[in-house]
Amino acid sequence: MGKILMLNGSPRAPRSNSKQYAELFSRVCKWDAEYAAITRTNHLELCQRLEDFSDLLFVFPLYADSLPVTLFNFLKTLEAHPPQRKPTVSVLINCGFLEPEQNELAVKILELYCRQNGYPFGSVLAIGGGEAILGTPFRILVRSRLKKLAASLERGAYGRWKVTMPISKGMFLKASTKYWLSYGAKNGVTGEQMATMRIEE
Repeated sequence: MGKILMLNGSPRAPRSNSKQYAELFSRVCKWDAEYAAITRTNHLELCQRLEDFSDLLFVFPLYADSLPVTLFNFLKTLEAHPPQRKPTVSVLINCGFLEPEQNELAVKILELYCRQNGYPFGSVLAIGGGEAILGTPFRILVRSRLKKLAASLERGAYGRWKVTMPISKGMFLKASTKYWLSYGAKNGVTGEQMATMRIEE
């Protein structure tokens, strides 16, 4: 039986959607799955911990069509301090866009990193509507794909899955606009202020 280390690469890991996805994954995974958040100071510690794991699952949000800087910085340390036995790397990525395909570039970046550094690449689950889907009845769709992700790691039969909310783009845009206007109002920010590029004022 293998052992999985789930690393949360979100810059706001303690209160992130990525943490929720990692928790859901651990509930459906039959293997021992341990969780850790990447911080500025624990890179070497995490590299050393990897010696004890057969699999590494990166859990993170899409940032500007790429990896969060939190994860980028860890990968630099991992490149300089690799474990002797390299685990199979899999990806659980979510984005705020409705389309899970928006995650593909970030996945390709990690695939390239693994290829250049000698890490076997495993499975991928790309989630669209990551900021919202867990708060809807469509949460069950995420759980279904997480089960497939876990089973693929357990069997060593890797695959790729996508999931999002089965709603129209118009409906998603309307709901997300309402959410962000409400969120801004709670923090004393108007829609006009959120629409401006002058973010420092």
